[in-house]
Amino acid sequence: MKVLLLRFGELYLKGNNRNIFESMLISNIKKKLAGESFKFSKTFGRYVISDYKEEDECKIISLLKQVFGLYSLSKAVEVDAEPEKIYSEAAKIVIGEKTFKANVKRADKNFPIPSMELAKNLGGVILENNPNSSVDLYNPQFEFNVDIRMNGKAYIFTETIKCQGGLPLGSAGRGLLLLSGGIDSPVAGYMIAKRGMELEALHFHSYPYTSELAKEKVITLAKEIAPYVGKIKLHVVSFTKVQEAIHMNCSPEYMITIMRRIMMRVAEKICEANSLGAIVTGESLGQVASQTMQSMTVTGEVVKRKPIFRPCVAMDKEDIMQIANNIGTYKTSILPYEDCCTVFLPKNPIIKPTIERCEREEKRLNIEMLVEECLQSDEVVVIE
Repeated sequence: MKVLLLRFGELYLKGNNRNIFESMLISNIKKKLAGESFKFSKTFGRYVISDYKEEDECKIISLLKQVFGLYSLSKAVEVDAEPEKIYSEAAKIVIGEKTFKANVKRADKNFPIPSMELAKNLGGVILENNPNSSVDLYNPQFEFNVDIRMNGKAYIFTETIKCQGGLPLGSAGRGLLLLSGGIDSPVAGYMIAKRGMELEALHFHSYPYTSELAKEKVITLAKEIAPYVGKIKLHVVSFTKVQEAIHMNCSPEYMITIMRRIMMRVAEKICEANSLGAIVTGESLGQVASQTMQSMTVTGEVVKRKPIFRPCVAMDKEDIMQIANNIGTYKTSILPYEDCCTVFLPKNPIIKPTIERCEREEKRLNIEMLVEECLQSDEVVVIE
């Protein structure tokens, strides 16, 4: 019987909590495959998808590859864990002149033949039917794999397909992603979701200085990461009055720093109103003036009750761009629609701001009123 054999990774490390993580992963798998016809079963350390329509196999694999917590999968043949049935499958292999290797994993220690001996026997069967082939244990062109599980079945496969890895979505609480229209923040959302965090998102716009197209671009980005991070409640907040007030009252070199401090205050308020446990940003150390160590210290200082997670903080831009390409957000991110961070942009933003100077600058503003006006403008878009 043809099946899909699914493997998870880090869940092995969860000890007595493993069942909790497995339950979340199984729920996420079934949710991802909702609408598809299939049978789900599990044996220790493996999940099995069976009884699906053959014409739906590629679609099901594509969906499973988006599920955080799954490490890899294989298209496999399931047979009873009996030596002769395993040898029979090996006899069907046609590889011509390729080099090969037989691999055996024997989770069921009651199986009568040790792993090394069974692998050797399988190699003999393959050689007998492919006399022009040869064994290569170190760099084979073809691998014949047998996974003998504790459910009395053996799974035979020749390819392993890499999945997302990480932890099941929902296993690490819920956070708020600051989602701009750039390359970094969608990647940050993807990366923190890979660690199990569910997300809401927050976008600041400055209409009429920024266009409706800029807002639609961010909605599109949210839709593009949704297959990985799940349903997203996107908060779209007007930042126009804040930027106008900063532009009129604060020193130009401190405009971006003050702006980001107010963004963080708004983000924390939205977290508290929506039971979100953390703020997530796409900041990368040293990438721009607002992302120096001093700038991140000063902007984060206003957040008193929530941690700030920066998944991209130590990544090169090339690495971030590669992930953006892999998850399908890069082309949207580089569309030439401005975001609020480009409005009233100073020529020489401060790269080493101090908290004391920020507090002096902020005394020129009614911070509480500006934050409240942002919160009152909150428009929610639900993306699934």
